[in-house]
Amino acid sequence: MAKSPDSYFANSRIWPNEASCLRAILRDCDLDEAIKWGKPCYMRDGHNIAIIQEMKDFLALMFFKGALIDDPDGVLVPPGPNSNSGRQIRFRSVDEVTAKADQIMAFVKAAIQVNQAGLKIKKPSVIELPEELRDRLDQDAELKAAFDALTPGRQRGYGLYIGGAKQSATRIARIEKHRARILEGKGIHDR
Repeated sequence: MAKSPDSYFANSRIWPNEASCLRAILRDCDLDEAIKWGKPCYMRDGHNIAIIQEMKDFLALMFFKGALIDDPDGVLVPPGPNSNSGRQIRFRSVDEVTAKADQIMAFVKAAIQVNQAGLKIKKPSVIELPEELRDRLDQDAELKAAFDALTPGRQRGYGLYIGGAKQSATRIARIEKHRARILEGKGIHDR
């Protein structure tokens, strides 16, 4: 894992030219640069603004509060179907990065303004749980108490993971597999 931005970009293997081009644009935006979560992250006044994400099929610049950025052309897309706040702009060539330089800078400026205004993403108040998990929690008081003690994010993580299975039998198997982790107060991605 890269310990410095320079090391990250020097060792980039998937989108090295595109990432370097994007980095140059972001450095002109008066942002602080650091490695967070193993990726180049760009901040202003201690607030995360954007992060470069090298994916197999594209290079992404993800804005942490991208859902709050005005995007009339629909350039910013959610990174996944369950993303509430983050939005990406995706690239597949250096030409795409350079062609969108002005737009990138405008999005950065808007993201900074969102942070300065203290705007926050509204979290869903109700966590959707698959029927099998709801039934199991109703039947297992110990599991229900442990599940209710989890943070909303951990509850949502289990709901998404378990509910992501196509078959009911698989959803039930996932509940059984992770019961001990829930009892320990761990989320689906905790070690």
